[in-house]
Amino acid sequence: MPFILSRRRLALAGACTLAAAFVHPALAQQDFPNKGLRIIVPFTAGGSSDVQARMLAERLGRLYKQVVVVDNRPGAGGHIGGKAVVDAPADGYTLMLGSIGLHATYGVYKKLPYNPSTDFKVLTVLAEMPHVIVANPALPVASVKELVALARKQPGALNFGSAGVGSSVHMIGELFKVTAEAPMTHVPYKGSAAAMNDLLGGQIQVMFENPPTTLAHIRGGKLKALAVTGKTRIAALPNVPTVSESGLPGFEATSWTTIAVSAKVPDAIADKLSADIRKIILSPEFVEALAAQGMTPVANSREAAAKFLASEKVRWDAVIRKADLAAD
Repeated sequence: MPFILSRRRLALAGACTLAAAFVHPALAQQDFPNKGLRIIVPFTAGGSSDVQARMLAERLGRLYKQVVVVDNRPGAGGHIGGKAVVDAPADGYTLMLGSIGLHATYGVYKKLPYNPSTDFKVLTVLAEMPHVIVANPALPVASVKELVALARKQPGALNFGSAGVGSSVHMIGELFKVTAEAPMTHVPYKGSAAAMNDLLGGQIQVMFENPPTTLAHIRGGKLKALAVTGKTRIAALPNVPTVSESGLPGFEATSWTTIAVSAKVPDAIADKLSADIRKIILSPEFVEALAAQGMTPVANSREAAAKFLASEKVRWDAVIRKADLAAD
């Protein structure tokens, strides 16, 4: 009998252990979040991604009654920050403000320490925006046509800066170069803020930058806006024409941002984060704040976001091949 009883006890203990293994993750998910979160921004402070992350962090902190910090990890076109997200504990407490560079144009890098196509779980596309072609006031051009003419007259003499190789700021510039046949030299930085400082100082002449980073400088007369890269003009710059209106019919390019986590984060937690973040993005307060920066909210589902990213990957891979872009 003692032996039989021991076997029963062992069987019962094993069953309890097995049940605990199945129940524990669910309990952890029900309790989420029970501590502070962080949003990794793969670029320097002051750029568009940073602005959006801080807008979201404030409101997500209010919703969860937890501290949500923004952690800037610039470098390698955003992939230093991307790798930090992948390497973080897969518990949903580390989020990333993603971009074209992290999800669609990473093909410019031939060697990456992770696989962006499989190592992220995208919760939603946060917002989309056209970019603005801006020039230092000293550059003797006042339109896209004049910029193209000068670039053709002095091949490679004009420098355009970006937030890094493969970033949206870089890729839209490359798309413009090949479409307009306007040879310019790309100068990559570790973030838009650093590039913008050099544009203001005259070390570079042009940027294909997003509205949140440029509007104050344009309105203050420190930069001149030549065109916007979207399909239509933007409310924040109603007198600035589109590239298509400026002599390159059909030209259209926008950038977008995402909120993503490690692919290993459980779906239940990813679904909760996605639903809560999408509600924040679509709130009147957030929509108004985005509009003031020239951005349009997207807030799509995880499934729709994945399909969108796949189509964008195909589009930008074609630009990478045509421009023959590569980076270590």
